[in-house]
This record gives sequence, C-alpha cells and structure tokens, in this order.
Amino acid sequence: MNLSVQTILENENVKLIPLWEDDFERLYEVASDPKVWEQHPNKDRYERPIFQNFFKGALESKGAFLILDKSSGEIAGSTRFYDFDENENSIFIGYTFYGTKFWGSKLNPQVKKLMLDYIFQFVEKVNFHVGASNIRSQKAMEKLGALKTKEIEVAYYGEANRLNYQYEILKKDWIS
Repeated sequence: MNLSVQTILENENVKLIPLWEDDFERLYEVASDPKVWEQHPNKDRYERPIFQNFFKGALESKGAFLILDKSSGEIAGSTRFYDFDENENSIFIGYTFYGTKFWGSKLNPQVKKLMLDYIFQFVEKVNFHVGASNIRSQKAMEKLGALKTKEIEVAYYGEANRLNYQYEILKKDWIS
C-alpha cells in the first residue's frame, strides 16, 4: 500500500499542510487559550510545557497538519492521522483542536471531509477517540455519521490515561 498521511489537502475554504517543527510558535499562539481545552480530557494543554509535549507527539506521528483558514490566512488549529493498523486496514483521525475564533465556523466538517475522502482511498475504517467529557466533539462525530463503538482508556502521548469514547466510520458507509 502506498499510504502517505502527510500530504496537502484543501478546498475553497481550508487548507491542511503538514506540521513542521518551526510551526510551534504559530500553533502555540492558538493553543495557549485555556478555553480551547475546557472540554478536553487534558485541560492543561494550554500551558507551554504541556503543549510542547503534545507538539512533539504530533511531529513524531508523521501525520499531523496545520489547519489554515484560507479566507483570513490564519492558523485555525491542528489535526492528525495516527495509529495506522495494517491488519484492520484502519487509521485514527484526531488530536484536533481549533482556536475559539473558529468554533462554529463550519471548518471542522470540511476538514474531516477532506481527511476522510483522502484516507478512504487507502483504508476501510477510520476511528476517532473523543474525550468522555467533550460534548462538543461528540456531537461533531454524530453529525459526521460516526458510530460510538466503545469506551476506552487512552494514553495520550506522554500524558495520563483518560476515558474516551471510540467512534468509527466505515468506508462503505461514508458518503462524501
């Protein structure tokens, strides 16, 4: 399989570009707002050392993106592909966050559509981890048509385990 999870994905409103080490300060500017992490299992990720760990994990995943709002040219947030499983022919999408300015902007469904349309060329199933207390993201998963399949403790990169819900979308069910 010729699977590349670091490509440029874009539509008329949003552009996903691979995350690089020199993107730290620009992305941290978005992530340093405590409100961004209020519903997230790791509520202290706005703190610089905690975010540095998150960013290191993003780089090591080799599947992380900056999300750019094309109308303003601003960084809206970040997302990534991770944990490709060749046996199950599946991958995860997650670690997604947006600056508060972009909440309700309709960028997230567009980002997920770009990612799903792309990755379903290579896999049969996409999984998502969503924090048990993250109601906003759970609703976003339901709007996408993802099904909640289980509750699971997730060990975030270098952080404590947290209760998450796992959602999935099967290629055969995805309507792009």
